Amino acid sequence: MKKLIYTLTIAAFIFSGCTSQTSDSQKEGHDDAHEHPASKASDEHEGHDMAKEGASESEGKPKSPHTSAMAMINDAHVHIDYSSPRVRGRVIFGGLVAYDEVWVSGAHKATWLDTNKELLINGQELPKGKYAFFTIPGKAEWTIILNKNWDQHGADEYSADKDVMRFSVSPEELPEVKEELTYTVAKDDDGGQISLEWEKVRISFDFKVNE
Repeated sequence: MKKLIYTLTIAAFIFSGCTSQTSDSQKEGHDDAHEHPASKASDEHEGHDMAKEGASESEGKPKSPHTSAMAMINDAHVHIDYSSPRVRGRVIFGGLVAYDEVWVSGAHKATWLDTNKELLINGQELPKGKYAFFTIPGKAEWTIILNKNWDQHGADEYSADKDVMRFSVSPEELPEVKEELTYTVAKDDDGGQISLEWEKVRISFDFKVNE
């Protein structure tokens, strides 16, 4: 009889241990199952944010938007077409744009000037037509270049052999930073004026329409 009681006691103890282990194992499994959806949701949320940032960057405004400046000056239609980069906290002249090197005077494709009338600039005659507008920035002096090859990317294809005219101008210092590169074509008493402003620099030159 004592032997039977002892056997039943051992069996009950073993069964109790198995039940406890099963309960603990089920609890751990339940905890794991509970954690996985939360982790997945976190990954999905992070992925959504990254996709949102990518969409915002790709769908946002271009860093150097394409624009133009134009005016009618004594029956001459003078048009400048360019891409307008921003300063965005950078050092532009003497930094991003090197001194004493040919610059596209904008971004991407070459800036170009188009006129339907012959112009007189710096004592030189510019036949009607379309020209690439290059510059060579300098601390004390800039060189303006008008080149026959108006349809080119940057200054990669620039050739001095195709220059139509070159002349020098003195830069002016602006009182405040001009964030976006801006060209202006404006009428004055004798004809017109073309100007470029960016960062804290302004250059300009006058022209007349040959009658």
